[in-house]
Amino acid sequence: MATQVEDGKWHHLGKLLGRPGPFATEDFSANLEEHKKNLVETWKVLVIGAGGLGCELLKNLAYSGFRNIEPKAVTAATFINKRFPGVNVVPYFGRIEDKGEEYYRQFKIIIAGLDSIPARRWINSTLVNMLVYDDEGNIDPDSVIPFIDGGTEGFKGQSRVIYPGFTSCFECSLEAFPPQVNYPICTLANTPRLPEHCIEWAHILEWPKVWKETKFDADNTDHMKWMFETASKRAEEFNIKGVTYRLTQGVVKNIIPAIASTNAIIAASEVTEALKIVTNAADVLNNYMMYIGGEGIYTHTFEYEKKENCLVCGTSQSVYSVSGDIKLEEFIEMLGGDVNYQLKKPSIRCNNKNVFMQAPKALLEATTPNLSKKLNELFQSGDTLDITDPLLSSAAITLSEVNGVSQVFERLTSHRIQSHSQGKT
Repeated sequence: MATQVEDGKWHHLGKLLGRPGPFATEDFSANLEEHKKNLVETWKVLVIGAGGLGCELLKNLAYSGFRNIEPKAVTAATFINKRFPGVNVVPYFGRIEDKGEEYYRQFKIIIAGLDSIPARRWINSTLVNMLVYDDEGNIDPDSVIPFIDGGTEGFKGQSRVIYPGFTSCFECSLEAFPPQVNYPICTLANTPRLPEHCIEWAHILEWPKVWKETKFDADNTDHMKWMFETASKRAEEFNIKGVTYRLTQGVVKNIIPAIASTNAIIAASEVTEALKIVTNAADVLNNYMMYIGGEGIYTHTFEYEKKENCLVCGTSQSVYSVSGDIKLEEFIEMLGGDVNYQLKKPSIRCNNKNVFMQAPKALLEATTPNLSKKLNELFQSGDTLDITDPLLSSAAITLSEVNGVSQVFERLTSHRIQSHSQGKT
């Protein structure tokens, strides 16, 4: 209960929440006990990310009065529970993609300290898909879970507040990030030239072949050891130098170097935004803050506007032109390299038939021959291609061919609204 909170530990909250201030919103209530009760009983927080930034987030949340927290790191949860009596930090172990919507619906705020852009794209897409609409297409406010995202790279960092359905989502600004490196499947399978090719071959092709339905876990040391050893053997076979355990980790986990002081600054910014959301003590960031500390200290805030043709939250169409004479393999590579889409492992269906499927193994083998075929051999004018990708939590785009020359990406927002109006979630 809130009355059990040691006032000595939380005396700083009284100065912020127990009296009005010039930055408080109109909805702010200068009632410290009411805020303590909300922090302890109502606002359940999920922290995604177990690295340097994630640990800073846990510590800051505990100091700021949040009492119900779930993170991924067992060790960090144990430490926080011991260091802050009364704080209930519940650990879980596993991939965020393995959790269903019901799991995420229990939280009031989700805070990310991820070093992986694909993981951030996935949770962003999931939260947008969880929105509930009424018959008129209006969003139910109770279905909106604020998503506070942060990231660091060396002396640079950023924090961002996303209200799914209302502000721009993570996908809206995807072009601000460099495209993720994707290697052609035929290169990985037949003509590797780089150590990264050997690692990705072990990761994408060999793991599912050997371990069948067992999902690779980058945080499992046994899994990572197998990945390194398998990639090393592949490199020896093709006389390729440079495969190391560290490089293997970097390729499969997209590890980005970080500095402790930058982590502390960004974590402080994220938790401050969470506290503002809970208490209305000040206006929430609108909606992006960048920090550069390499030479001096520089910060800047600005609003990322919603992108109308965003694959996740947009409502309009964007035209994607491509020649019908290119091969399907080249087209898939283009989807990965385009800064607007950056799809990692797209699977394609047309007219209820599999054109190319990344998984399971049987479908991958059956559809691989289509990679060498031209688009105008596989599709006819007016065909609609359904494209799915593990970076998105569901099939979020379709691709329609027009006269064999140009294609149109189209969001499925209208379908989602219709489903919600029929009582589906």
